[in-house]
Amino acid sequence: MPEDLNVIPPGLKGNLVHYISGGEEGSLWKEYTNVRYYTNAFVVQGQKILLGHKKRGWGQEKYNGFGGKVDAGETSLEAAKRELKEEAGIDAPLEHAGILLFLTDGVDWAFHIDIYRADSYSGEVQESEEMKPEWFSTLPEGTDGLSSIPYSKMWETDECWLPLVIANKPFVGRADFVGDKDKSKPYKWWYGVLKDEEAFDV
Repeated sequence: MPEDLNVIPPGLKGNLVHYISGGEEGSLWKEYTNVRYYTNAFVVQGQKILLGHKKRGWGQEKYNGFGGKVDAGETSLEAAKRELKEEAGIDAPLEHAGILLFLTDGVDWAFHIDIYRADSYSGEVQESEEMKPEWFSTLPEGTDGLSSIPYSKMWETDECWLPLVIANKPFVGRADFVGDKDKSKPYKWWYGVLKDEEAFDV
């Protein structure tokens, strides 16, 4: 029997409408015992988006937003602003844009990643020890001398939800991966958008 796409995966909350999903037929969602909190922030201006090329650590050589772990004593938003400043040298009026639940082999906990978005920023974009910021066109064919978003050099499920960040459509999603760290591959994923611009249920 085909899987009911309107059934929200374990760990996700909210009044959601199915947007996109996929994976191995009949596969089960991974189980986890606890959650660790992270952030990921993007600056979108007109038809361009700022991404960072990871220079070291998990996800090295991949493009992503700017973010990291939420430290003890700080809120998710505070962590997102701190990481953006540390990794790209800029400040931005970040707003909550989405929630990702990410699971992979080798750990019994889930990554809860709060996605943030801003249309403006202050300061000068600068390379850091961990990230090299680069602007990309949000158009498939590129524009104004900028290349299109390098999805082939990003986590494989990013192409499912990053267009929602660009379009400023709040979303919630989950992706389960198998394999070791940077060699891991997605085997099941589901993303939904919030109905009627409702607030996130965190």
